Amino acid sequence: MRGLTHRDLKDLGAQVLLCNTYHLHLHPGEDTVAAAGGLHSYIGWDRPILTDSGGYQVFSLKGLRHIRDTGVEFRAHTDGSRHFLGPNEATEIQWKLGADIIMCFDECPPSTASRREIEAAVDRTLQWAKACKQTHERLKQTSQASLTSSTSHPLLFGIVQGGLHPDLRRKCAEELMAIGFDGYAIGGLAVGESEEEMLSILREITPLLPADAPRYLMGVGVLRQLKKCVELGIDMFDCVLPMRIARHGTIILSDGSEIRITNTQYKEDHSRLDADSPSDLSRTHSKSYLHHLFKVNERLAETIACKQNLGMTLKMMRELRAKIEQCS
Repeated sequence: MRGLTHRDLKDLGAQVLLCNTYHLHLHPGEDTVAAAGGLHSYIGWDRPILTDSGGYQVFSLKGLRHIRDTGVEFRAHTDGSRHFLGPNEATEIQWKLGADIIMCFDECPPSTASRREIEAAVDRTLQWAKACKQTHERLKQTSQASLTSSTSHPLLFGIVQGGLHPDLRRKCAEELMAIGFDGYAIGGLAVGESEEEMLSILREITPLLPADAPRYLMGVGVLRQLKKCVELGIDMFDCVLPMRIARHGTIILSDGSEIRITNTQYKEDHSRLDADSPSDLSRTHSKSYLHHLFKVNERLAETIACKQNLGMTLKMMRELRAKIEQCS
């Protein structure tokens, strides 16, 4: 959340913060975070925290990693140091980080991978999910037996993989449900396939997942897609997209449009950035001023833009939630 404070996030109505296991493992390290009392204490956030497993980042390293059945050996993108991450390690790291929701370690192949590669990834994902669950249960028992530990423990989510193959997705979902998790994520989408291809997988798989467990679609953040995915039964999302495009000057407005604030036409546009925005900065500052801040590389530009886009994303999700509650 570059350029935003935790107060900004709370003012915009953020409920859950996602923290990245891969990056935190590299620096400052899970032991440092644990010594500080866990992520909540370390970063000063008193609402729920979700950590990913680090799998997506590890598998994105391509030439810097080697996959084995027990996990992945990789070199850090920062300094080339060697590391190993598997289901047991990923689960233990997330426990040390002190998250409220943790994810199973999974293999996320690209959408262009062959069916044979995706089949192998599904098999590994299921094998690793069982190992994550076993490690999770062991850590729960250890935590409950300790007089100094809290009796609370994180929720563990399984991740459905299978590319664009409905049968592999069904297999993965059914076997994950047989293992039993607190929630179920759908991974490996929004990685290059078309929107319709993504939605077709959701139409097949979402109805299979338990209605009484959260359904989490990973990596999707385009507003129009969020609406469609909620209609198909998805409860949770994460995505860097609203913040990423903000940092490059694309602004989502409350009327549903998007503008490129760095375009010349906004140099003399002295109207408010968005008079109806959830963000006080957008109600205060003009388009011409934000255009100027971007042109002179002032860091405040990112803050104004990111707060606007995050505010619009969270506002839309609140509105969808209210509509669902009205219908229930």
